[in-house]
Amino acid sequence: MAGDAFPREHLAADAEALARRALAEDGAEDVTSLVTVPAAQQAAARIEVREDLVLAGRLYADAVAVACGLAPVRWHAHDGDRLRGGSVAGDLEGPLRAILRAERTLLNVLQRAAGVATATRRYADLVAHTRCRVLHTRKTAPGLRLLDVHAVLAGGGEVHRLDLAHTVMVKDNHWQALRASGRTLAEALAEAHARGVAGLYVEVETLAQVEEACAAGATRLLVDNQSPERVGAWAQLARARSPGIEIEATGGITHANVAAYAEAGADFVSIGALTHSVRAADLALEVVAA
Repeated sequence: MAGDAFPREHLAADAEALARRALAEDGAEDVTSLVTVPAAQQAAARIEVREDLVLAGRLYADAVAVACGLAPVRWHAHDGDRLRGGSVAGDLEGPLRAILRAERTLLNVLQRAAGVATATRRYADLVAHTRCRVLHTRKTAPGLRLLDVHAVLAGGGEVHRLDLAHTVMVKDNHWQALRASGRTLAEALAEAHARGVAGLYVEVETLAQVEEACAAGATRLLVDNQSPERVGAWAQLARARSPGIEIEATGGITHANVAAYAEAGADFVSIGALTHSVRAADLALEVVAA
């Protein structure tokens, strides 16, 4: 797996914490349901899929249900499954008041996660004939990083950096800071290595930076906003200088060009739009018996 190890053991705790925060935004009680729904009224509901999508976020949806006093959803599919519009992803049963309190928050997390997973799967499918892998970026919604990355994984993507603490990534502002201080890239990467950091990523925008990064011991080059042809040329040069170095294409990756980057020799493509511009998947929760 690329980049940081994904803390799967933390997902349940993150889901529970997110459920508490999100439900708190709706206030202490659902006054509409209090005045319209008898306390003892039971109901059944289903999560309807309104368009073709890739399912993700089940753990987070379950956390919302449980926080509202319901049992977890009875799912009919797994995270990562492709579902057709018109199908049912899962069922809920319990007090109608609890179902109505859970409805919007449950759908919010599920729609976002499925939207991210669906977008990721489309990119992953476009490069499936190559060895290139699709990565997220840190352009995630504040407070939702683990949800977003979980959804990228469900869509067939892989992990990039989860935070700033475990992987070095020298970008343009860091290059400028090095030049201003008189320090070299090699000195910076050596210090990081001495601190136990294994991932030494360097963003490159010129051929001179490619040469310097290879000589300095970078483990991955982020080739930023370059054409597929230039990515291929720089990749060939970098691998000759530093066998085993990884090549990541980043900036301006679209459905129309992602295959070209993969075919040019990129090991990875990182795409901020997977999470910063996600379109929520079309899912609905419908009460079917009360």
